[in-house]
Parts: sequence; structure tokens; C-alpha cells
Amino acid sequence: MSNSNSPTLARNRFVSSYSDLVAEVRDTGLLERRRTYYVIRIAATIAAFVAVWAGVVMIGDSWWQLALAAALAVISTQFGFLGHDGAHRQMFASASANEWTARIVAGAFAGLSLHWWRAKHNRHHKAPNQIGVDPDIEPGPIAFVPADAEGRAGISGWFTRHQGWLFFPLVTLEGVALHISSIQGLIGRAPVAHRALELALIVGRLLFGMVLPLVLMPLPIAVAFIVVHLALFGLLLGGSFAPNHKGMPLVPKDMRVDFLRRQVLMSRNIRGGRFTDFMMGGLNYQIEHHLFPSMPRPNLAKVQPLVRAHCARHGVTYTETSLVGSYAIVLRYLNQVGLGERDPFTCPLVQTYR
Repeated sequence: MSNSNSPTLARNRFVSSYSDLVAEVRDTGLLERRRTYYVIRIAATIAAFVAVWAGVVMIGDSWWQLALAAALAVISTQFGFLGHDGAHRQMFASASANEWTARIVAGAFAGLSLHWWRAKHNRHHKAPNQIGVDPDIEPGPIAFVPADAEGRAGISGWFTRHQGWLFFPLVTLEGVALHISSIQGLIGRAPVAHRALELALIVGRLLFGMVLPLVLMPLPIAVAFIVVHLALFGLLLGGSFAPNHKGMPLVPKDMRVDFLRRQVLMSRNIRGGRFTDFMMGGLNYQIEHHLFPSMPRPNLAKVQPLVRAHCARHGVTYTETSLVGSYAIVLRYLNQVGLGERDPFTCPLVQTYR
């Protein structure tokens, strides 16, 4: 058998094994939607949102408002996760019910656009960590690909060389960046379904979150409230996505990889209990989420043993670490990229497919 055929044969073998895994998981019922779970979770999160703002009104002129700002950031992040789940059609059997739920909870309560988020996130799921394809590793203030760090000079070059250490301060701006990107994605020339409604929900949420503190609190407390809320919102939401793929292998733009290995080898799970599951919105089961994007969040932990055992049987590396360990990997990776190191980030499949 010629070596030129071996990549194709290997790819076909893993495609077949993924089909076997899907059949096994389907038999467990874990792909069934969890309507009651999501209805209760949405209602509880809305109740918490209302309770926090009621507390804001009652407390008035007090620096204790910053504690409520932190609580509001946690709640806003949960709405972001619910919008994510709805966009993946994890909640209800009806595609329309999922879409409208995601549009409302993300727009009205978190200030995020379903239209913009879904378009970007679907591209990420299609090809995680693939250079030139995955929007989550596109060049920006942070360089995720060694080639993107080359040629940066002056302040930009200094920033890139130290980008690992600057990651956490920068991610506090992620919430603001997501709000801006959501609005920009809705005001372009391309046709957008329900454009006016999404814009109204997002702008209304942002104005509500800024005007009400200014009306109810002295200016210094109001400004601090807004800053704490936005910074912590960015840290919690951005910090939930960063550990899942950063520092995992990069895939060349023109490489074809079967679905099973594309999703497993480029993803990293985060160990933890119920608190981690809550704070990361189930994204700590990143491998399972990528293999089964429409699987309801509470079922990801249940399917993990099946996925892990399947990967072990077929020799596919399954990566899982602690939250602290994952951030250590991410920071080291970003600093190495900023310093122009290349070899540690090449996908091991490159050698197979050359």
C-alpha cells in the first residue's frame, strides 16, 4: 500500500469511528433537547437580573453598589451562555424557538447580537484553530499565530512580545469589544434578519445599564459600577472561551482533517465540579461540545465518559487539565508566539499528511 494513500485511509477510518460514536450516543438519549431545564434556567436568570437591579434602586448612594455590579456581570455572562446554547439549538426541538430565545436573552439581557455571534461562531466550529479559517485566531491586538507576530515593531511589537502577561488586562475589554462587534455586525450593508429588533434590544440594554446607574448613584459610584460590570463581564465571558483552544495545535489552512480529530485534537477540556460548570457555561466540556454542538449543556458531563473511552480505543489524544493549568498553557503559548517561536504550535497531523 502506497504512503500517498495512507492519509485518506486514516481519514476514512476516523470518519467511520465518529459515525459509530454518534450512533452510540444517540442510543443513550443524550442528544434529546432539555426544554424544562432551559425554561427553569432562563426564568431563574431573569429573576436574578431583576433582583440585582431592584437592589441597585434600594441601595442608592453606597459603594456596596460595586458588589451588585459584580453580581450583574456574572448574570450577564450567564445570559451570554444561554444565547450560545440557543444558537446551537440545544434548548428546544423547534429551530425557531431556539433562535428567538437566543435572540432575546442575548440581546435584551447581555447586549449581544445573535446574528453576529452565530456567523462568527459557526466558522469557528467548522475549523477550530485552522489558520485563515477560524475567526478566533485571526490577527488582532493579540497574535495567536506565529506568522502574525512577525514584522510588528514599536509599541505594537513590544505589546506582542509581552502579550501573554498582558492577556488578563486586555480580556477585561472583551465585553466592550463584543458589544461593539455586535452593533457593527448589524449595521453593515449585508441583509440581516430582524436587524431592527436586534439593534433595539442591544442598544436598549446598553443604555439601560449606563443611564440607570447615572440616575440612581453619585457620578463616581455610577462610573465605577459601569466599569466593574463591563470589565468583569469581559473577563468572565472571554476567560471562559480562551482556555478551550489557545495553546492547542494549529492547523494549516489547506489541510483536510476528519471531523473527529479536527474537533478533539484542537480542543481542551477543563476539569472541575458544578461551580466550574456554572461559571464556564458548560464550555469546560469543549471536546464534547465540539463533537455534539446541539447536545444540551447538562448532558455534556454525562457523555464525557463515552467520548473519552472512544478516543482511547482509537488512539486520539484527549486533552483535559485544570483551569489554572489551562491558563498557564495559554499565557506561555501567547508569550512564545509573541517571541516568534514556531515549532511548538504545529499540529502533529501535519507530519502525517505531508
